Amino acid sequence: MNVWQFLADFFVNVGAWMGELLSGWGLSPFWVSLIVKVVGGLALAIGPLTAVLFLIWYARKVIGRIQDRMGPTNDGTAAGPFALLQAVADAIKMLTKEFVFPKERDRVVFLIAPVLAVAVAVAVWAVIPFGPQGMQFVDLNIGVFYVVALASLAFFAMLMAGWSSHNKYANLGAFRAVSMIVSYEIPQMLALLVPVMLAGSMGMQGLVRAQEVPFIVMVPVPALIYFLAMTAEVGRLPFEQAEADAEIVAGYFVEYSGMLFGAFYLAEFINNLSASFVFTVLFLGGWRGPWVEQAPVLGLVWISLKAFLVFTLLTFFWGAMPRLRIDHILGFSWKFLTPLALVMLVVVALVDKAVQAAGLTSPWGRAGWLFLANAAVALVTVALLYRAERRQQAAREARRFAIVR
Repeated sequence: MNVWQFLADFFVNVGAWMGELLSGWGLSPFWVSLIVKVVGGLALAIGPLTAVLFLIWYARKVIGRIQDRMGPTNDGTAAGPFALLQAVADAIKMLTKEFVFPKERDRVVFLIAPVLAVAVAVAVWAVIPFGPQGMQFVDLNIGVFYVVALASLAFFAMLMAGWSSHNKYANLGAFRAVSMIVSYEIPQMLALLVPVMLAGSMGMQGLVRAQEVPFIVMVPVPALIYFLAMTAEVGRLPFEQAEADAEIVAGYFVEYSGMLFGAFYLAEFINNLSASFVFTVLFLGGWRGPWVEQAPVLGLVWISLKAFLVFTLLTFFWGAMPRLRIDHILGFSWKFLTPLALVMLVVVALVDKAVQAAGLTSPWGRAGWLFLANAAVALVTVALLYRAERRQQAAREARRFAIVR
């Protein structure tokens, strides 16, 4: 047995090995199942919680280079070689800081909100497939629905934090967050239906196995719509209106301090990483890649590399994009992304049905026709936007001329 096969077998069968060990100690099947699930859940949570330490360091470095900041780019001013221990130092500082509670806050709701934010961010990882069958905590046949349901819980944590703080800035941040997330969930769900429709499955493993050609090649426009809506959902610039520190101090968690504030910060980075993995599964082929069939454990490497690239793109957005006005953000969703997502859903369904009726069973042939349909819709959209901009420019010039006269 080679080392790759051993690692794959260990990853897939570690739960069964632990169950046999506990059964040998005389524990009942109920306690064996409970302990295995609890240990598995804790092990699953350790992954994103540990990865966040590196991602914080990485994001600071990237944004520091983009914005030419002295602190993140000068390793001599931070802890550890290349500032690698700075995130650990910040975590220790958060853990040792005093909790300061607002005088008129709702204590129970105030404390539950950050816990819920972290729990929702971590729970998404239960259905992410890190490799072929078995390399997944649970393979739900409605895995996509599970992810969507959890994403809908995120704004409850924001609303609870803002309302329980008894602070007008926190309330305003919470209302902005809820309005933005609800607005962008609609085009996101419509774009999400496209890969589900092409794969014929709502399971995460089914979506990966259906991508002999990555869906981002077949349907780039829905992939772009989903990415933009995902960026709004995780609160990255230019959709950072839920926090907007220049306007509302720090948004819905302005009254939080110490590790309670750190929990929201932690949940934000985990959400970014989770969203990157979900996008990879939906449009980038997930764990698929060279040599995965021979060494299934390499699926973990491929999906991690793809998700890291998506996270890097989100970080570029964070460091380089300006913050938009809230009315512009909501208008962009309702007036542009949602109609475009509806059109793409109908076009992809019709073209894919026509391709199947024509007997074109080749994956690349199907991908080619769907790509051409996407390109056609994109060209028509750009032409319509150009004409609308010309009409608005003509109207502005006419008003300017009338004022001058």
